[in-house]
Amino acid sequence: MPKNSLTTSEAEPPAPLEHFCDFGQEEWNGLARTTGPFVDWRFLASLEEAGCIGQACGWAPCLPVIGNDHELRAAAPAFLKSHSHGEFVFDWAWARASHGAGMPWYPKLLVAAPFSPVPGPRLLGAERNRAAALALVERIEALVAQRALSSAGVNFCDPHDTDVLREAGWLERFDWQYHWHNPGYRDFDDFLDQLKRKPRKNIRAERRRVTQDGWRFEWKNGTEMDQGDLDLADQCYQSTFALYGNLPMLNRRFFDLCARRFGEQFLLCIASRDDQPLASAIFWRDDSRLYGRYWGSLAETRDVHFETCYYQGIDYCIRHGLNWFEPGAQGEHKIRRGFLPQKTRSFHFIRHTGLRQAIADWLRHEANALQDYRRHLDTLDPFA
Repeated sequence: MPKNSLTTSEAEPPAPLEHFCDFGQEEWNGLARTTGPFVDWRFLASLEEAGCIGQACGWAPCLPVIGNDHELRAAAPAFLKSHSHGEFVFDWAWARASHGAGMPWYPKLLVAAPFSPVPGPRLLGAERNRAAALALVERIEALVAQRALSSAGVNFCDPHDTDVLREAGWLERFDWQYHWHNPGYRDFDDFLDQLKRKPRKNIRAERRRVTQDGWRFEWKNGTEMDQGDLDLADQCYQSTFALYGNLPMLNRRFFDLCARRFGEQFLLCIASRDDQPLASAIFWRDDSRLYGRYWGSLAETRDVHFETCYYQGIDYCIRHGLNWFEPGAQGEHKIRRGFLPQKTRSFHFIRHTGLRQAIADWLRHEANALQDYRRHLDTLDPFA
């Protein structure tokens, strides 16, 4: 346990820690039965060591803990944010409303897996120690007050977090993501046989065009990647951000650290034509799920994106017996490829009572619209 962490019964709560490397890997990861890759110490520490998070990036770690010098009972991957980039729970409208009322929205406190719209534990310890988790929420609220922050958010919560944050009275928000489920398919054709005729025909046509254009695919994990593979992963990642005029937050050093630390859980699907690697997608996996993350191409492609990011991932899950495939945020087009809507949740604590009431009203309207949208999505179900 980090030395400046004090018991919850003491009058002055400890200052939040500022570095993930203040924790040991086993200590941090041991708080939850499974953290998933994106609040795993290896992911967070790699972001920190590679300079992808920190004060200069607008992602300054501010890590509240509950425990003492002998035992860590709860902690949260929390950040002081000076912007809303990289969160995937969009609060731009709230920020505009807050600034319009003369109240700065930034800095704010965010509990999240940086750059990763992947549901999982955020209040680490909530699953095993509800009292410690509630104390952690109180600690987060105290941080907001002490530092005169506008708000705190907890993005992409798991069910244990949801129960705790509902009890704490935070504002609840939800959205839809598209996940693929494997009930035990024998192979890719067995999956296709469960689809309606039109989506089955379209997928076969997309895959056939890729093969006819000469594309070939190879999977490598972190223990198998060489420096050229990691160079390709980084170049492809950078190319996607350059294409859309966005600032890339990850770097070559980060990918190298992840390959070494995650080993077989860190994956690269390489797309080659004429024996030249030209595109790739980065994935993580755990015992039951595959997570699609970063795609990019160094050449003009047609259907290669769908093959690399979706169909290769589905085939990987079937071959390796994984139950779920989460390819990332947004994208209604995923439905016809077999990815069905799943609810994701976030929770929000707004310090100013008037703004909190206005956001609560806004969330009720948003929830009604999202329920209507779900009824539309259900009409797109591709399964027979």
